Amino acid sequence: MKQGQEKNGAQRLDKLIGNQGQYTRSQVKDLVRQGRVSWNGSVVRRAEQKVMPGDDIRIDGKPVIVRSHIYLMMNKPAGVVSASRDPRAGTVVDLVPEQWQRRGLFPAGRLDKDTTGFLLITNDGEFAHRMLAPKKHIPKVYLAQLEFPFDPALPQRFACGIQLGDGTLCQSAQVSLECPGERPVARVVLHEGMYHQVKRMFAACGNRVLSLRRIQIGGLALDEQLAPGECREILPKELESILYGF
Repeated sequence: MKQGQEKNGAQRLDKLIGNQGQYTRSQVKDLVRQGRVSWNGSVVRRAEQKVMPGDDIRIDGKPVIVRSHIYLMMNKPAGVVSASRDPRAGTVVDLVPEQWQRRGLFPAGRLDKDTTGFLLITNDGEFAHRMLAPKKHIPKVYLAQLEFPFDPALPQRFACGIQLGDGTLCQSAQVSLECPGERPVARVVLHEGMYHQVKRMFAACGNRVLSLRRIQIGGLALDEQLAPGECREILPKELESILYGF
């Protein structure tokens, strides 16, 4: 259990307000010192006052809206594990800034340790299930740099479903040449998410993926202004585009 959070859900007031993203915890402490924060009708005297998410908390008389769930778009860097915690390596949740840290944060889906790009991090298990459920067929778009030239027969082979080395038959997928050259870049659209799937599909076709980057989930593209390791909140309309905008 993280510091500042009780078993019954109570949290420090400065942490609870700071987690909503509008103020930092130090700014909340300043607001408390100025007498501008109230809790259940009384002026707050101590920033470490324990409060509950459903309490009436106000700043300058305006209610603080406490969100139970958060949704983050991360530009995952290489070398970081897609997990909430790992005793042997740094995780994507470790990269989330303090202002967005929540109890129960996890990556919705996984990217391999050496794969980069769009990773959604949330504490909303229901949304993650809706996004990842196979019957939803929500597309994920990748850019894969290949070791060998792009085979013109690949689009048809991917569309028919690639049979992997262990005999597994993949669902129909789309592949196209994004950037030609000796080591071309292919654009791949998947509607499922098996272990190392993109790499295994190309391997079954006699090619090798040198680098892999996810650039889109559903109808939402990765924000190219995010540097590797950075993240930002996903807006409500963007969440809808993930589920229905494709």
